[in-house]
Amino acid sequence: MSISEELFERACRVIPGGVNSPVRAFRRLERAPFFVAKAAGAHLTDEDGKQYIDYVGTWGPAILGHAPECVISAVQAAVPQGLGYGIPTRIEVDMAETVCRWIPSIEKVRMTNSGTEATMSAVRLARGYTGRKYIIKFAGCYHGHVDSLLVAAGSGALTHGEPDSAGVPAEFANLTIVLPYNDCEAVRRAFAQHPGEIAGIIVEPFPGNAGFYLPRPGYLEFLREITAQHGALLIFDEVMTGFRISAAGVQGKTGIVPDITTLGKIIGGGLPVGAFGGRREIMDCVSPLGPVYQAGTLSGNPVAMAAGLAQLNYLEQNDSYTRLEQLGARLEEGVCRVLRDEQLPLTFIRDGSMFCLHFTTQPVYDLDTAMSGNFDMFRRYFHAMLEQGVYVAPSPYETGFISTAHTEADIDATVEAMQRALRHTCPKV
Repeated sequence: MSISEELFERACRVIPGGVNSPVRAFRRLERAPFFVAKAAGAHLTDEDGKQYIDYVGTWGPAILGHAPECVISAVQAAVPQGLGYGIPTRIEVDMAETVCRWIPSIEKVRMTNSGTEATMSAVRLARGYTGRKYIIKFAGCYHGHVDSLLVAAGSGALTHGEPDSAGVPAEFANLTIVLPYNDCEAVRRAFAQHPGEIAGIIVEPFPGNAGFYLPRPGYLEFLREITAQHGALLIFDEVMTGFRISAAGVQGKTGIVPDITTLGKIIGGGLPVGAFGGRREIMDCVSPLGPVYQAGTLSGNPVAMAAGLAQLNYLEQNDSYTRLEQLGARLEEGVCRVLRDEQLPLTFIRDGSMFCLHFTTQPVYDLDTAMSGNFDMFRRYFHAMLEQGVYVAPSPYETGFISTAHTEADIDATVEAMQRALRHTCPKV
């Protein structure tokens, strides 16, 4: 028995499912998860000493790779000053100013401890600002484990066949209108059926929790127009895409300006952080200025702020987005060549440093098309990649992430591993 298997047996006795977040359990993959001992750059080393090229990247935050020197140095400098105070610090102001400078739609920002807290607070704020009760979300878009948003959710909920969660009262779910992504007519009907009652739309502008897929041309512009037309707010959940798709996220790349934005992952530099921000008049509804209550003892933690700022500063000063695009294009070119050579009409989608190989032959543009993939084929592929030392997400409903720490050699080795994995695990169509 491997060390990881022994650890998993121990974990199962004291942790539900042996893990602290569901998708880590590898349950549908019919194997125990490996346990990480250390990580550096683009590589993980497990407790048994095996090394992997990592494309999960802590599920997105590790845009500079693991344990980047700039972040480690910032944390080492911050820790001796204290781990937290529960009172304002200079670095919270530095972080807020940085976020507002990078993302023009954010005039004020409030820090939280996770992306889930950020989306929960954003939805509460939208309801409080508009005085309306309904929120529109899209099937497959995951906005954290907030009761009212854990309806037709993506991410780990899909992998385990539980798109809705026990413990969520029907009354909460009834306030959430779930629509298919990329369907303009469904949105029009929802506003027609609930005139003056919809507080806002929350959306992953580039969904990354049911695999990775993109909006059709004009779709995000349509969401901006219809919310403005009906006095509702548009919330971009950029917890995953913020500071990754571009310096200003999807909104920076597309030019679409949401009313509220939620952030996380990269702004923590590997530590737990989230944030929500938006127009000044909206954010001034948040306590202590306004009636919408939101609080957090550890929000704006100085060590987390130091880590996040160090990562953002490095990204800004080192032309990192050009590097990420180059690596992403190299991976895409290699994957598409493999699919042609092996005569496999699978679907590969990439934008910047985010990507997904969908095990389906049809175009993927919403939850239904993402779930049309062959899970057994993915499972065989995942095992084959892991055996070759390449760690992709343990679910077909997750996104892959490239970091600036990946090298051209890492990308090329991954493409070669992928070709061998697909050749032996996926029948030609």
